[in-house]
Amino acid sequence: MSRLPEIREQVSLQGLNTMAVPAKARYFADITTADELEAALDWARENGQQTLVLGGGSNLVFAGDFDGLVLHMALRGRTWEQVREDDAVLVLAAGEKWHDAVLYAARSGYRGIENLALIPGTAGAAPVQNIGAYGVELCDTLKTVTALDRTTMEVVELPTADCEFAYRDSLFKHQPGRYIILEIRLALSRTEPMKLGYRDLQEYLGSEDTDQLTPLAVAEAVMAVRRRKLPDPAVLPNAGSFFKNPVVSQAQFEDIVSRFPDVVSYPVAEGVKLAAAWLIDQAGWKGYRNATVGVHNRQALVLINHSGGSGQDILALAQELRESVRNKFGVGLEQEPGIVGN
Repeated sequence: MSRLPEIREQVSLQGLNTMAVPAKARYFADITTADELEAALDWARENGQQTLVLGGGSNLVFAGDFDGLVLHMALRGRTWEQVREDDAVLVLAAGEKWHDAVLYAARSGYRGIENLALIPGTAGAAPVQNIGAYGVELCDTLKTVTALDRTTMEVVELPTADCEFAYRDSLFKHQPGRYIILEIRLALSRTEPMKLGYRDLQEYLGSEDTDQLTPLAVAEAVMAVRRRKLPDPAVLPNAGSFFKNPVVSQAQFEDIVSRFPDVVSYPVAEGVKLAAAWLIDQAGWKGYRNATVGVHNRQALVLINHSGGSGQDILALAQELRESVRNKFGVGLEQEPGIVGN
């Protein structure tokens, strides 16, 4: 029989979201095993409580308290499955901190996820967002996702092809609440070429002999580049990139570039992708602050909570930014973090 974890009441979530906004969970449980998860879901169903799966709290905004059961995914574990001499699969439990896992792989000499260093959150949350940075996305190395399918209450293994990955998108976003991720498996290599083509990374590495670079050296370079532009959530609360880079049609792009020749863009299969940070900056928001929240002065995609703002404060500022960019460029911005609470 599955063991029910301790169910606590009126638990503060302020320390469990990287925006550091005040919020409480009516009920809260730390989940350390799949059996505990099933038992907690049974308890929620029997007691008529909605549930929220919470990892590192790095990609959500609490608009208020959560009137239900928060399932804090605290499953731990990192193991290697050797495939061939120079290739291995890294298995990560859902509650493992993503950045720590990146450094663990890099120190072990394995390549594939070093460009994703310093991304906050947990391994279990990484596939939901299909996290990406500096020319690499999680789906490039992801082999399988093991999850509890809440429609059948069975544990399933989903190969990458079934996860419907796209830019900051996945099956897990399209069917929210259906799957609760338990572990992921990453196919890594000691010999595959590392992706060093991203401009900021190239500039930082300079004249270094890239053939001699280790994955740990690349991870450290990525960390240095990120720290130049992005605030540490532990020092300045934030949820990372708050908006996706919008994709517009070729016709709309031509209209925009006729009015704004310096627009930052690059072609994609669906049309032209614009840099949301550039749009926000050009609309005059970079470095903006009000009494509680603002826009980071080095990266306009990052909204910051500098003086104890609420989730409502953050969302109100985000709406102002969206309206401003739409009025200036005719382009809509889609927010990345999810919104939780009332």
